[in-house]
Amino acid sequence: MNDITVATTNKRRKVLVFDVIETLLDLNFLAPRFEKAFGTAQALDEFFAQMLQSAFAITSAKIYTDFGNVAKSSLQMVSQRRGVLLTNDGMMQILSGLRTLPPHPEVKGSLEMLQKSGFRMAALTNSALPVLDAQLVHAGLKEYFEKLLTVDTVKQFKPAPDVYREAARSLKINTTDICMVAAHSWDVGGAMQAGCSAAFVARQGMVLDPLFPKPEIVGKDLQQVADLIIQADQKLTMG
Repeated sequence: MNDITVATTNKRRKVLVFDVIETLLDLNFLAPRFEKAFGTAQALDEFFAQMLQSAFAITSAKIYTDFGNVAKSSLQMVSQRRGVLLTNDGMMQILSGLRTLPPHPEVKGSLEMLQKSGFRMAALTNSALPVLDAQLVHAGLKEYFEKLLTVDTVKQFKPAPDVYREAARSLKINTTDICMVAAHSWDVGGAMQAGCSAAFVARQGMVLDPLFPKPEIVGKDLQQVADLIIQADQKLTMG
């Protein structure tokens, strides 16, 4: 009986597409490495902000290189800005940690709950596919996703609209069938501009950008977001 119910309601369900870094994986794992290299863990926030700024800038300028190169150049910029000399080995000691980020505590249970509820799920990241695969395998999360999607196909970084359109094409659905789940306002905002719905994971320090429409679902962590997604789906199928 349950199988029949799931098969019927899946036609009306959103496919959940998840951002990875900070949404699923805890970037603060790298804080000790940045503190050792720069004398302050605040350099991690500067690095991540620079990495995003560079990705947005080269996408606007119609330039593309993989996210690993963006990360390396961003670390070089932080190093130069702070007057710290980092060798190639020193940089790799920091950057290699991007492949071994741990999941936030509630993530695995939340994904398991959504999977048991019958949702299709995919991961969509700016990182190259080998990096995404390594990240999810290390974190023990790969089994929850039917597809691992990256920006390499369209050679533009999120939140460019073509990234979300290509994700829909790969999943054989329309963008309106996607619910983008992310802890970044620019990611949920970009997804909505491309026709998706969205769910915002308002982790500590993460706030919505008032220049974008507010997403349908907002929760303090992935557990709360997952609960709200399931509640919304139950209302849809009952109504």
